Amino acid sequence: MAVEQSQNELTTTIHRGLREVSNSSEKHLEEQLALLSPEDRAVVAEIQGSKGEKAMILIARGANKGSRFLVTAEGVSVGRSASSSIFLDDVTVSRTHATISKQGNSFVLKDEGSLNGTYINNISVTEHLLVSGDEFQIGKFHLLFVGSN
Repeated sequence: MAVEQSQNELTTTIHRGLREVSNSSEKHLEEQLALLSPEDRAVVAEIQGSKGEKAMILIARGANKGSRFLVTAEGVSVGRSASSSIFLDDVTVSRTHATISKQGNSFVLKDEGSLNGTYINNISVTEHLLVSGDEFQIGKFHLLFVGSN
């Protein structure tokens, strides 16, 4: 049954088709790195050669796009609190939204009971073993994880 739209209707839905979602973290990382300056790419290359000792978070979308944060064995906290290692100024971000901790030669992202959740590659997670190229979303921010190869 087709529904006819009234000329007086105030809202409508625009169907723009499906958006392509890449399942390849590696491909996504390459695309994001191509946008960086040569200096930033050199820093990323150093992180990728660190054999799991350290990692980096890049803000890929949102305020402070391009900012980078070092992640070491001490780990980092992500949230709206001024005391967070990675401060994200957005009302949809919890004060203590998530943490990233080192486990062996890997890093794990853990949602700390946030109200709006944490998404890795568009999938809601509570805990996730990060792979270089993973994009995680916290509030309106999209962050890119860069680890060793």
